Amino acid sequence: MPGLSPTRRRELKARAHALDPVVLIGAAGLSPAVLAEIERSLKSHELIKVRVPGADRSGREAILEEICRRTGAQPVQHVGKIILLFRESPEPSPGSAEDSLRRIRR
Repeated sequence: MPGLSPTRRRELKARAHALDPVVLIGAAGLSPAVLAEIERSLKSHELIKVRVPGADRSGREAILEEICRRTGAQPVQHVGKIILLFRESPEPSPGSAEDSLRRIRR
């Protein structure tokens, strides 16, 4: 999986600025239910924020790597207890804003 270019990463950070975390990793850690929710969120939104409270920086880095490995997402940013993930949807839903943008970019 190719990494994100600096330009693409900057675009994603700008898009994510107004987003709120959609997944909260609780005391149970990275459970199958949490991974399933991350999968659903990535499929729906492509770009998501995940809040990881209660872990030190190295613990959050390990969680980030594990999420990326298991979901195929790419890390965009990790600031404090918030991680930003991106996984491009293989097929945009018809009529979505992303679908319109992709047609314009081609």
